Amino acid sequence: MQDDYRADVAVIGAGIMGTAIVTRLIETGHKVSVFDLDAEKVAALVAKGARAASSVEDAVSASEFCVLSLNHANIVRAVVFGEKGVAAAANAGKLLIDMSSIDPAETAEMAARLRRETGMAWVDCPLSGGVPGALGGRLTIMAGGNLEDFERARVVMRHLAANYTLMGTSGAGQTTKLINQLFCAVLFQAVAEAVKLAEAGGVDAAAIPTALAGGRADNRIMQEFMAKFAARDFSPTGRIDNMLKDLDSLQAFALKTKTPLPMTGAVVEIHRLLCAGGLGPKDSAEMMRLLDGFRGD
Repeated sequence: MQDDYRADVAVIGAGIMGTAIVTRLIETGHKVSVFDLDAEKVAALVAKGARAASSVEDAVSASEFCVLSLNHANIVRAVVFGEKGVAAAANAGKLLIDMSSIDPAETAEMAARLRRETGMAWVDCPLSGGVPGALGGRLTIMAGGNLEDFERARVVMRHLAANYTLMGTSGAGQTTKLINQLFCAVLFQAVAEAVKLAEAGGVDAAAIPTALAGGRADNRIMQEFMAKFAARDFSPTGRIDNMLKDLDSLQAFALKTKTPLPMTGAVVEIHRLLCAGGLGPKDSAEMMRLLDGFRGD
């Protein structure tokens, strides 16, 4: 397709990421139909130029591409195959782009079913980069599907992603996202512990990223989050319970494939402990509260 081509896109899910995705697509000239059960979230996007769809089926009927931004595989399944869902309006001329983070095996099964029953193709496109990445078109997208569908999805992805990579067949994008989350979770914990160690030694933790820049320990999470953790800046950038959801999927996949993940296992239990302590909906910086002994508000 031509570089100046703009598409009709349905976006299902107007949460934090879905809202950012819709906003970016509108700003880059796409015509967007949005559906979410939360009418206030939809209304806010309508004010930006989106069309409010009356159902998932309605959104997909008016669109060439359908982007999903949902939290769980069971929600994805209900949205795709449930009453007035994606499948009700699906055909071979449409393409589903699932930007949710869900189980690789369930992704492959649902993708095969949708194509078999309706002819509609599916590309799994989980993301990394959060809201700032989506709004700036700088997301990292790890995709699963066939090459033709991957290239077709580029019409949408070129305005959302700076790094868009085909990792393999259906489900491979989701597997790669699990690996991404493994790195993120372990590094977040490492940053929290490094902050405490710096503080114990009388070192300004916020200065550590500059001091270690370019060395072997340098990494993006340290550069972006260490000063935030050190300042106990709990402003939202990502939820602990969402990370735990991905880590649970990771562990289930590791169990299925008999892959040992001892360090990841420990970090999963730390996230579970944080959720048990009521910090699940909070930002990852709240990991500092555990090391601080849950002192303060």
